[in-house]
Amino acid sequence: MGADVLRNVGHGCGDHPEARIRREEEMTVGWAGRQRRTGIVVALAVAALLAIGVVVWFQPQKLLIDERVDEALPAAAAPPATAAAGTEATKPTPTAWQGPATLATGSFRSLGHATSGRVVALDLGDGTRVLRLEDLRTSNGPDLFVYLSATPAAGPRDAFDDDFASLGRLKANQGNQNYAIPAGVDLRRYRSVVVWCRRFTYAFGAAPLR
Repeated sequence: MGADVLRNVGHGCGDHPEARIRREEEMTVGWAGRQRRTGIVVALAVAALLAIGVVVWFQPQKLLIDERVDEALPAAAAPPATAAAGTEATKPTPTAWQGPATLATGSFRSLGHATSGRVVALDLGDGTRVLRLEDLRTSNGPDLFVYLSATPAAGPRDAFDDDFASLGRLKANQGNQNYAIPAGVDLRRYRSVVVWCRRFTYAFGAAPLR
């Protein structure tokens, strides 16, 4: 009986092997669970950052939003009147004013996105020139510009930005819009007008200049 008591006391004083194994297993399972939760949190954070990056860089929401700008046909001030022969200088004769002169025209053809409308290059008669987009309809998108390109409208799509003059950001993907042609630009060098996505070097549509 005394030996039995001593054995019971000995078992109470130390860890039973099965209990120790159970605790170790619980600790392992707990650590693995924490690792899984940490991995899930990291994966969700990475996915969120990627989603934000896609929205900021690609701006896919713009494909669902149309923007419209309608500007009036530009007009320069009428030229000064000239004095008719045999009349007093104080009574000038008005000079005939014909309005803007058309330098070149063309119609858009679709490339990367459905694009339609007409382009007209105008000389306002006072030394300024304007490129007018009429009845433009194309897709919206990020970083869109209007280019005069030396590449023909039917040329390679990736060549429009090889030799070009930028007229500025596209004001809207729909409507009637005017873009100033800088004084130093020689229109004879350029064969087309392009709606160009600069971020992705991608042509939405192009129109020949004739």
